[in-house]
Amino acid sequence: MKTIKLVLKVLMTVFYVYAGVNHFLDPAFYLDIMPPYMPAHSAAVALSGVAEVLLGILLLWPRSQRLAAWGVIAMLIAYLPVHVHMLVHSDLYAEIPVLLLWFRFPMQAVLLLWAYWYTLGGDATARSA
Repeated sequence: MKTIKLVLKVLMTVFYVYAGVNHFLDPAFYLDIMPPYMPAHSAAVALSGVAEVLLGILLLWPRSQRLAAWGVIAMLIAYLPVHVHMLVHSDLYAEIPVLLLWFRFPMQAVLLLWAYWYTLGGDATARSA
């Protein structure tokens, strides 16, 4: 189980680092999905990209794993208004199937639980570090 947890943590790191870097490679995509009532769209896109990269990397170190996982959880919760906005205004995102917009909610739950697993600090490495 320890090996599986480590492999999944590395996979999570790759996922968040890639997603964070993508905020800078394709900022127009993220700017397009920002709800209009949220302020400072460009800053929010940049900050969320930095947060994803930083939290993803911090997951790898036992001393910062728990805090980074809580940060990922907070970040995922903070992204919920974007998902709701896209679903409520699905007509603005005609290129994305509505079913996929609905699917994002259970996927968020999976991502939240996945991150929560790393807040538990159940491995000996995290406790001894």
